[in-house]
Amino acid sequence: MESLHKIGLGGGCHWCTEAVFQSLKGVHKVEQGFVASEKENSSFSEAVIVHFDNSKISLKDLIAIHLHTHKSTSEHSMRSKYRSAIYIFSEKDETLTTKILSDLEDDFERKLITQVLPFKAFKPSDEMFQNYYYSNKQKPFCETYINPKLKLLLDRFSKHVDSKKLV
Repeated sequence: MESLHKIGLGGGCHWCTEAVFQSLKGVHKVEQGFVASEKENSSFSEAVIVHFDNSKISLKDLIAIHLHTHKSTSEHSMRSKYRSAIYIFSEKDETLTTKILSDLEDDFERKLITQVLPFKAFKPSDEMFQNYYYSNKQKPFCETYINPKLKLLLDRFSKHVDSKKLV
């Protein structure tokens, strides 16, 4: 029996993030768009919502992949558009996600800036941008920005890659 869960992930371009998570075993759906949280994070920022079967891929693996496929240790001028965040849907998710982030901190030379934030709202991207990579693999943007992330995914997290998708 499947055990479907969801988590929101933001950090870089949602076209890139969507492609990374669409390429994984156990991920059933990736919604690409903009997520808002609360207070100083109430503006919409590029993100995806990942629906996954945690009997096939764990939240810890998803978070590790997320941290390694965007600039999770870097403050930069575009952080309001590309907030480094994990958006949670329950208090249980918050506790688990915070612990996972703490456990993964040692994988990085610099301090993680990724925040754990409550999910408040979602706006999907325009239809023409949905499934961007798998509809446009030869576009210069895909070759320049997404392909290196997928190579990292294959090199570092190959056991989670759905080989039928990444050919």
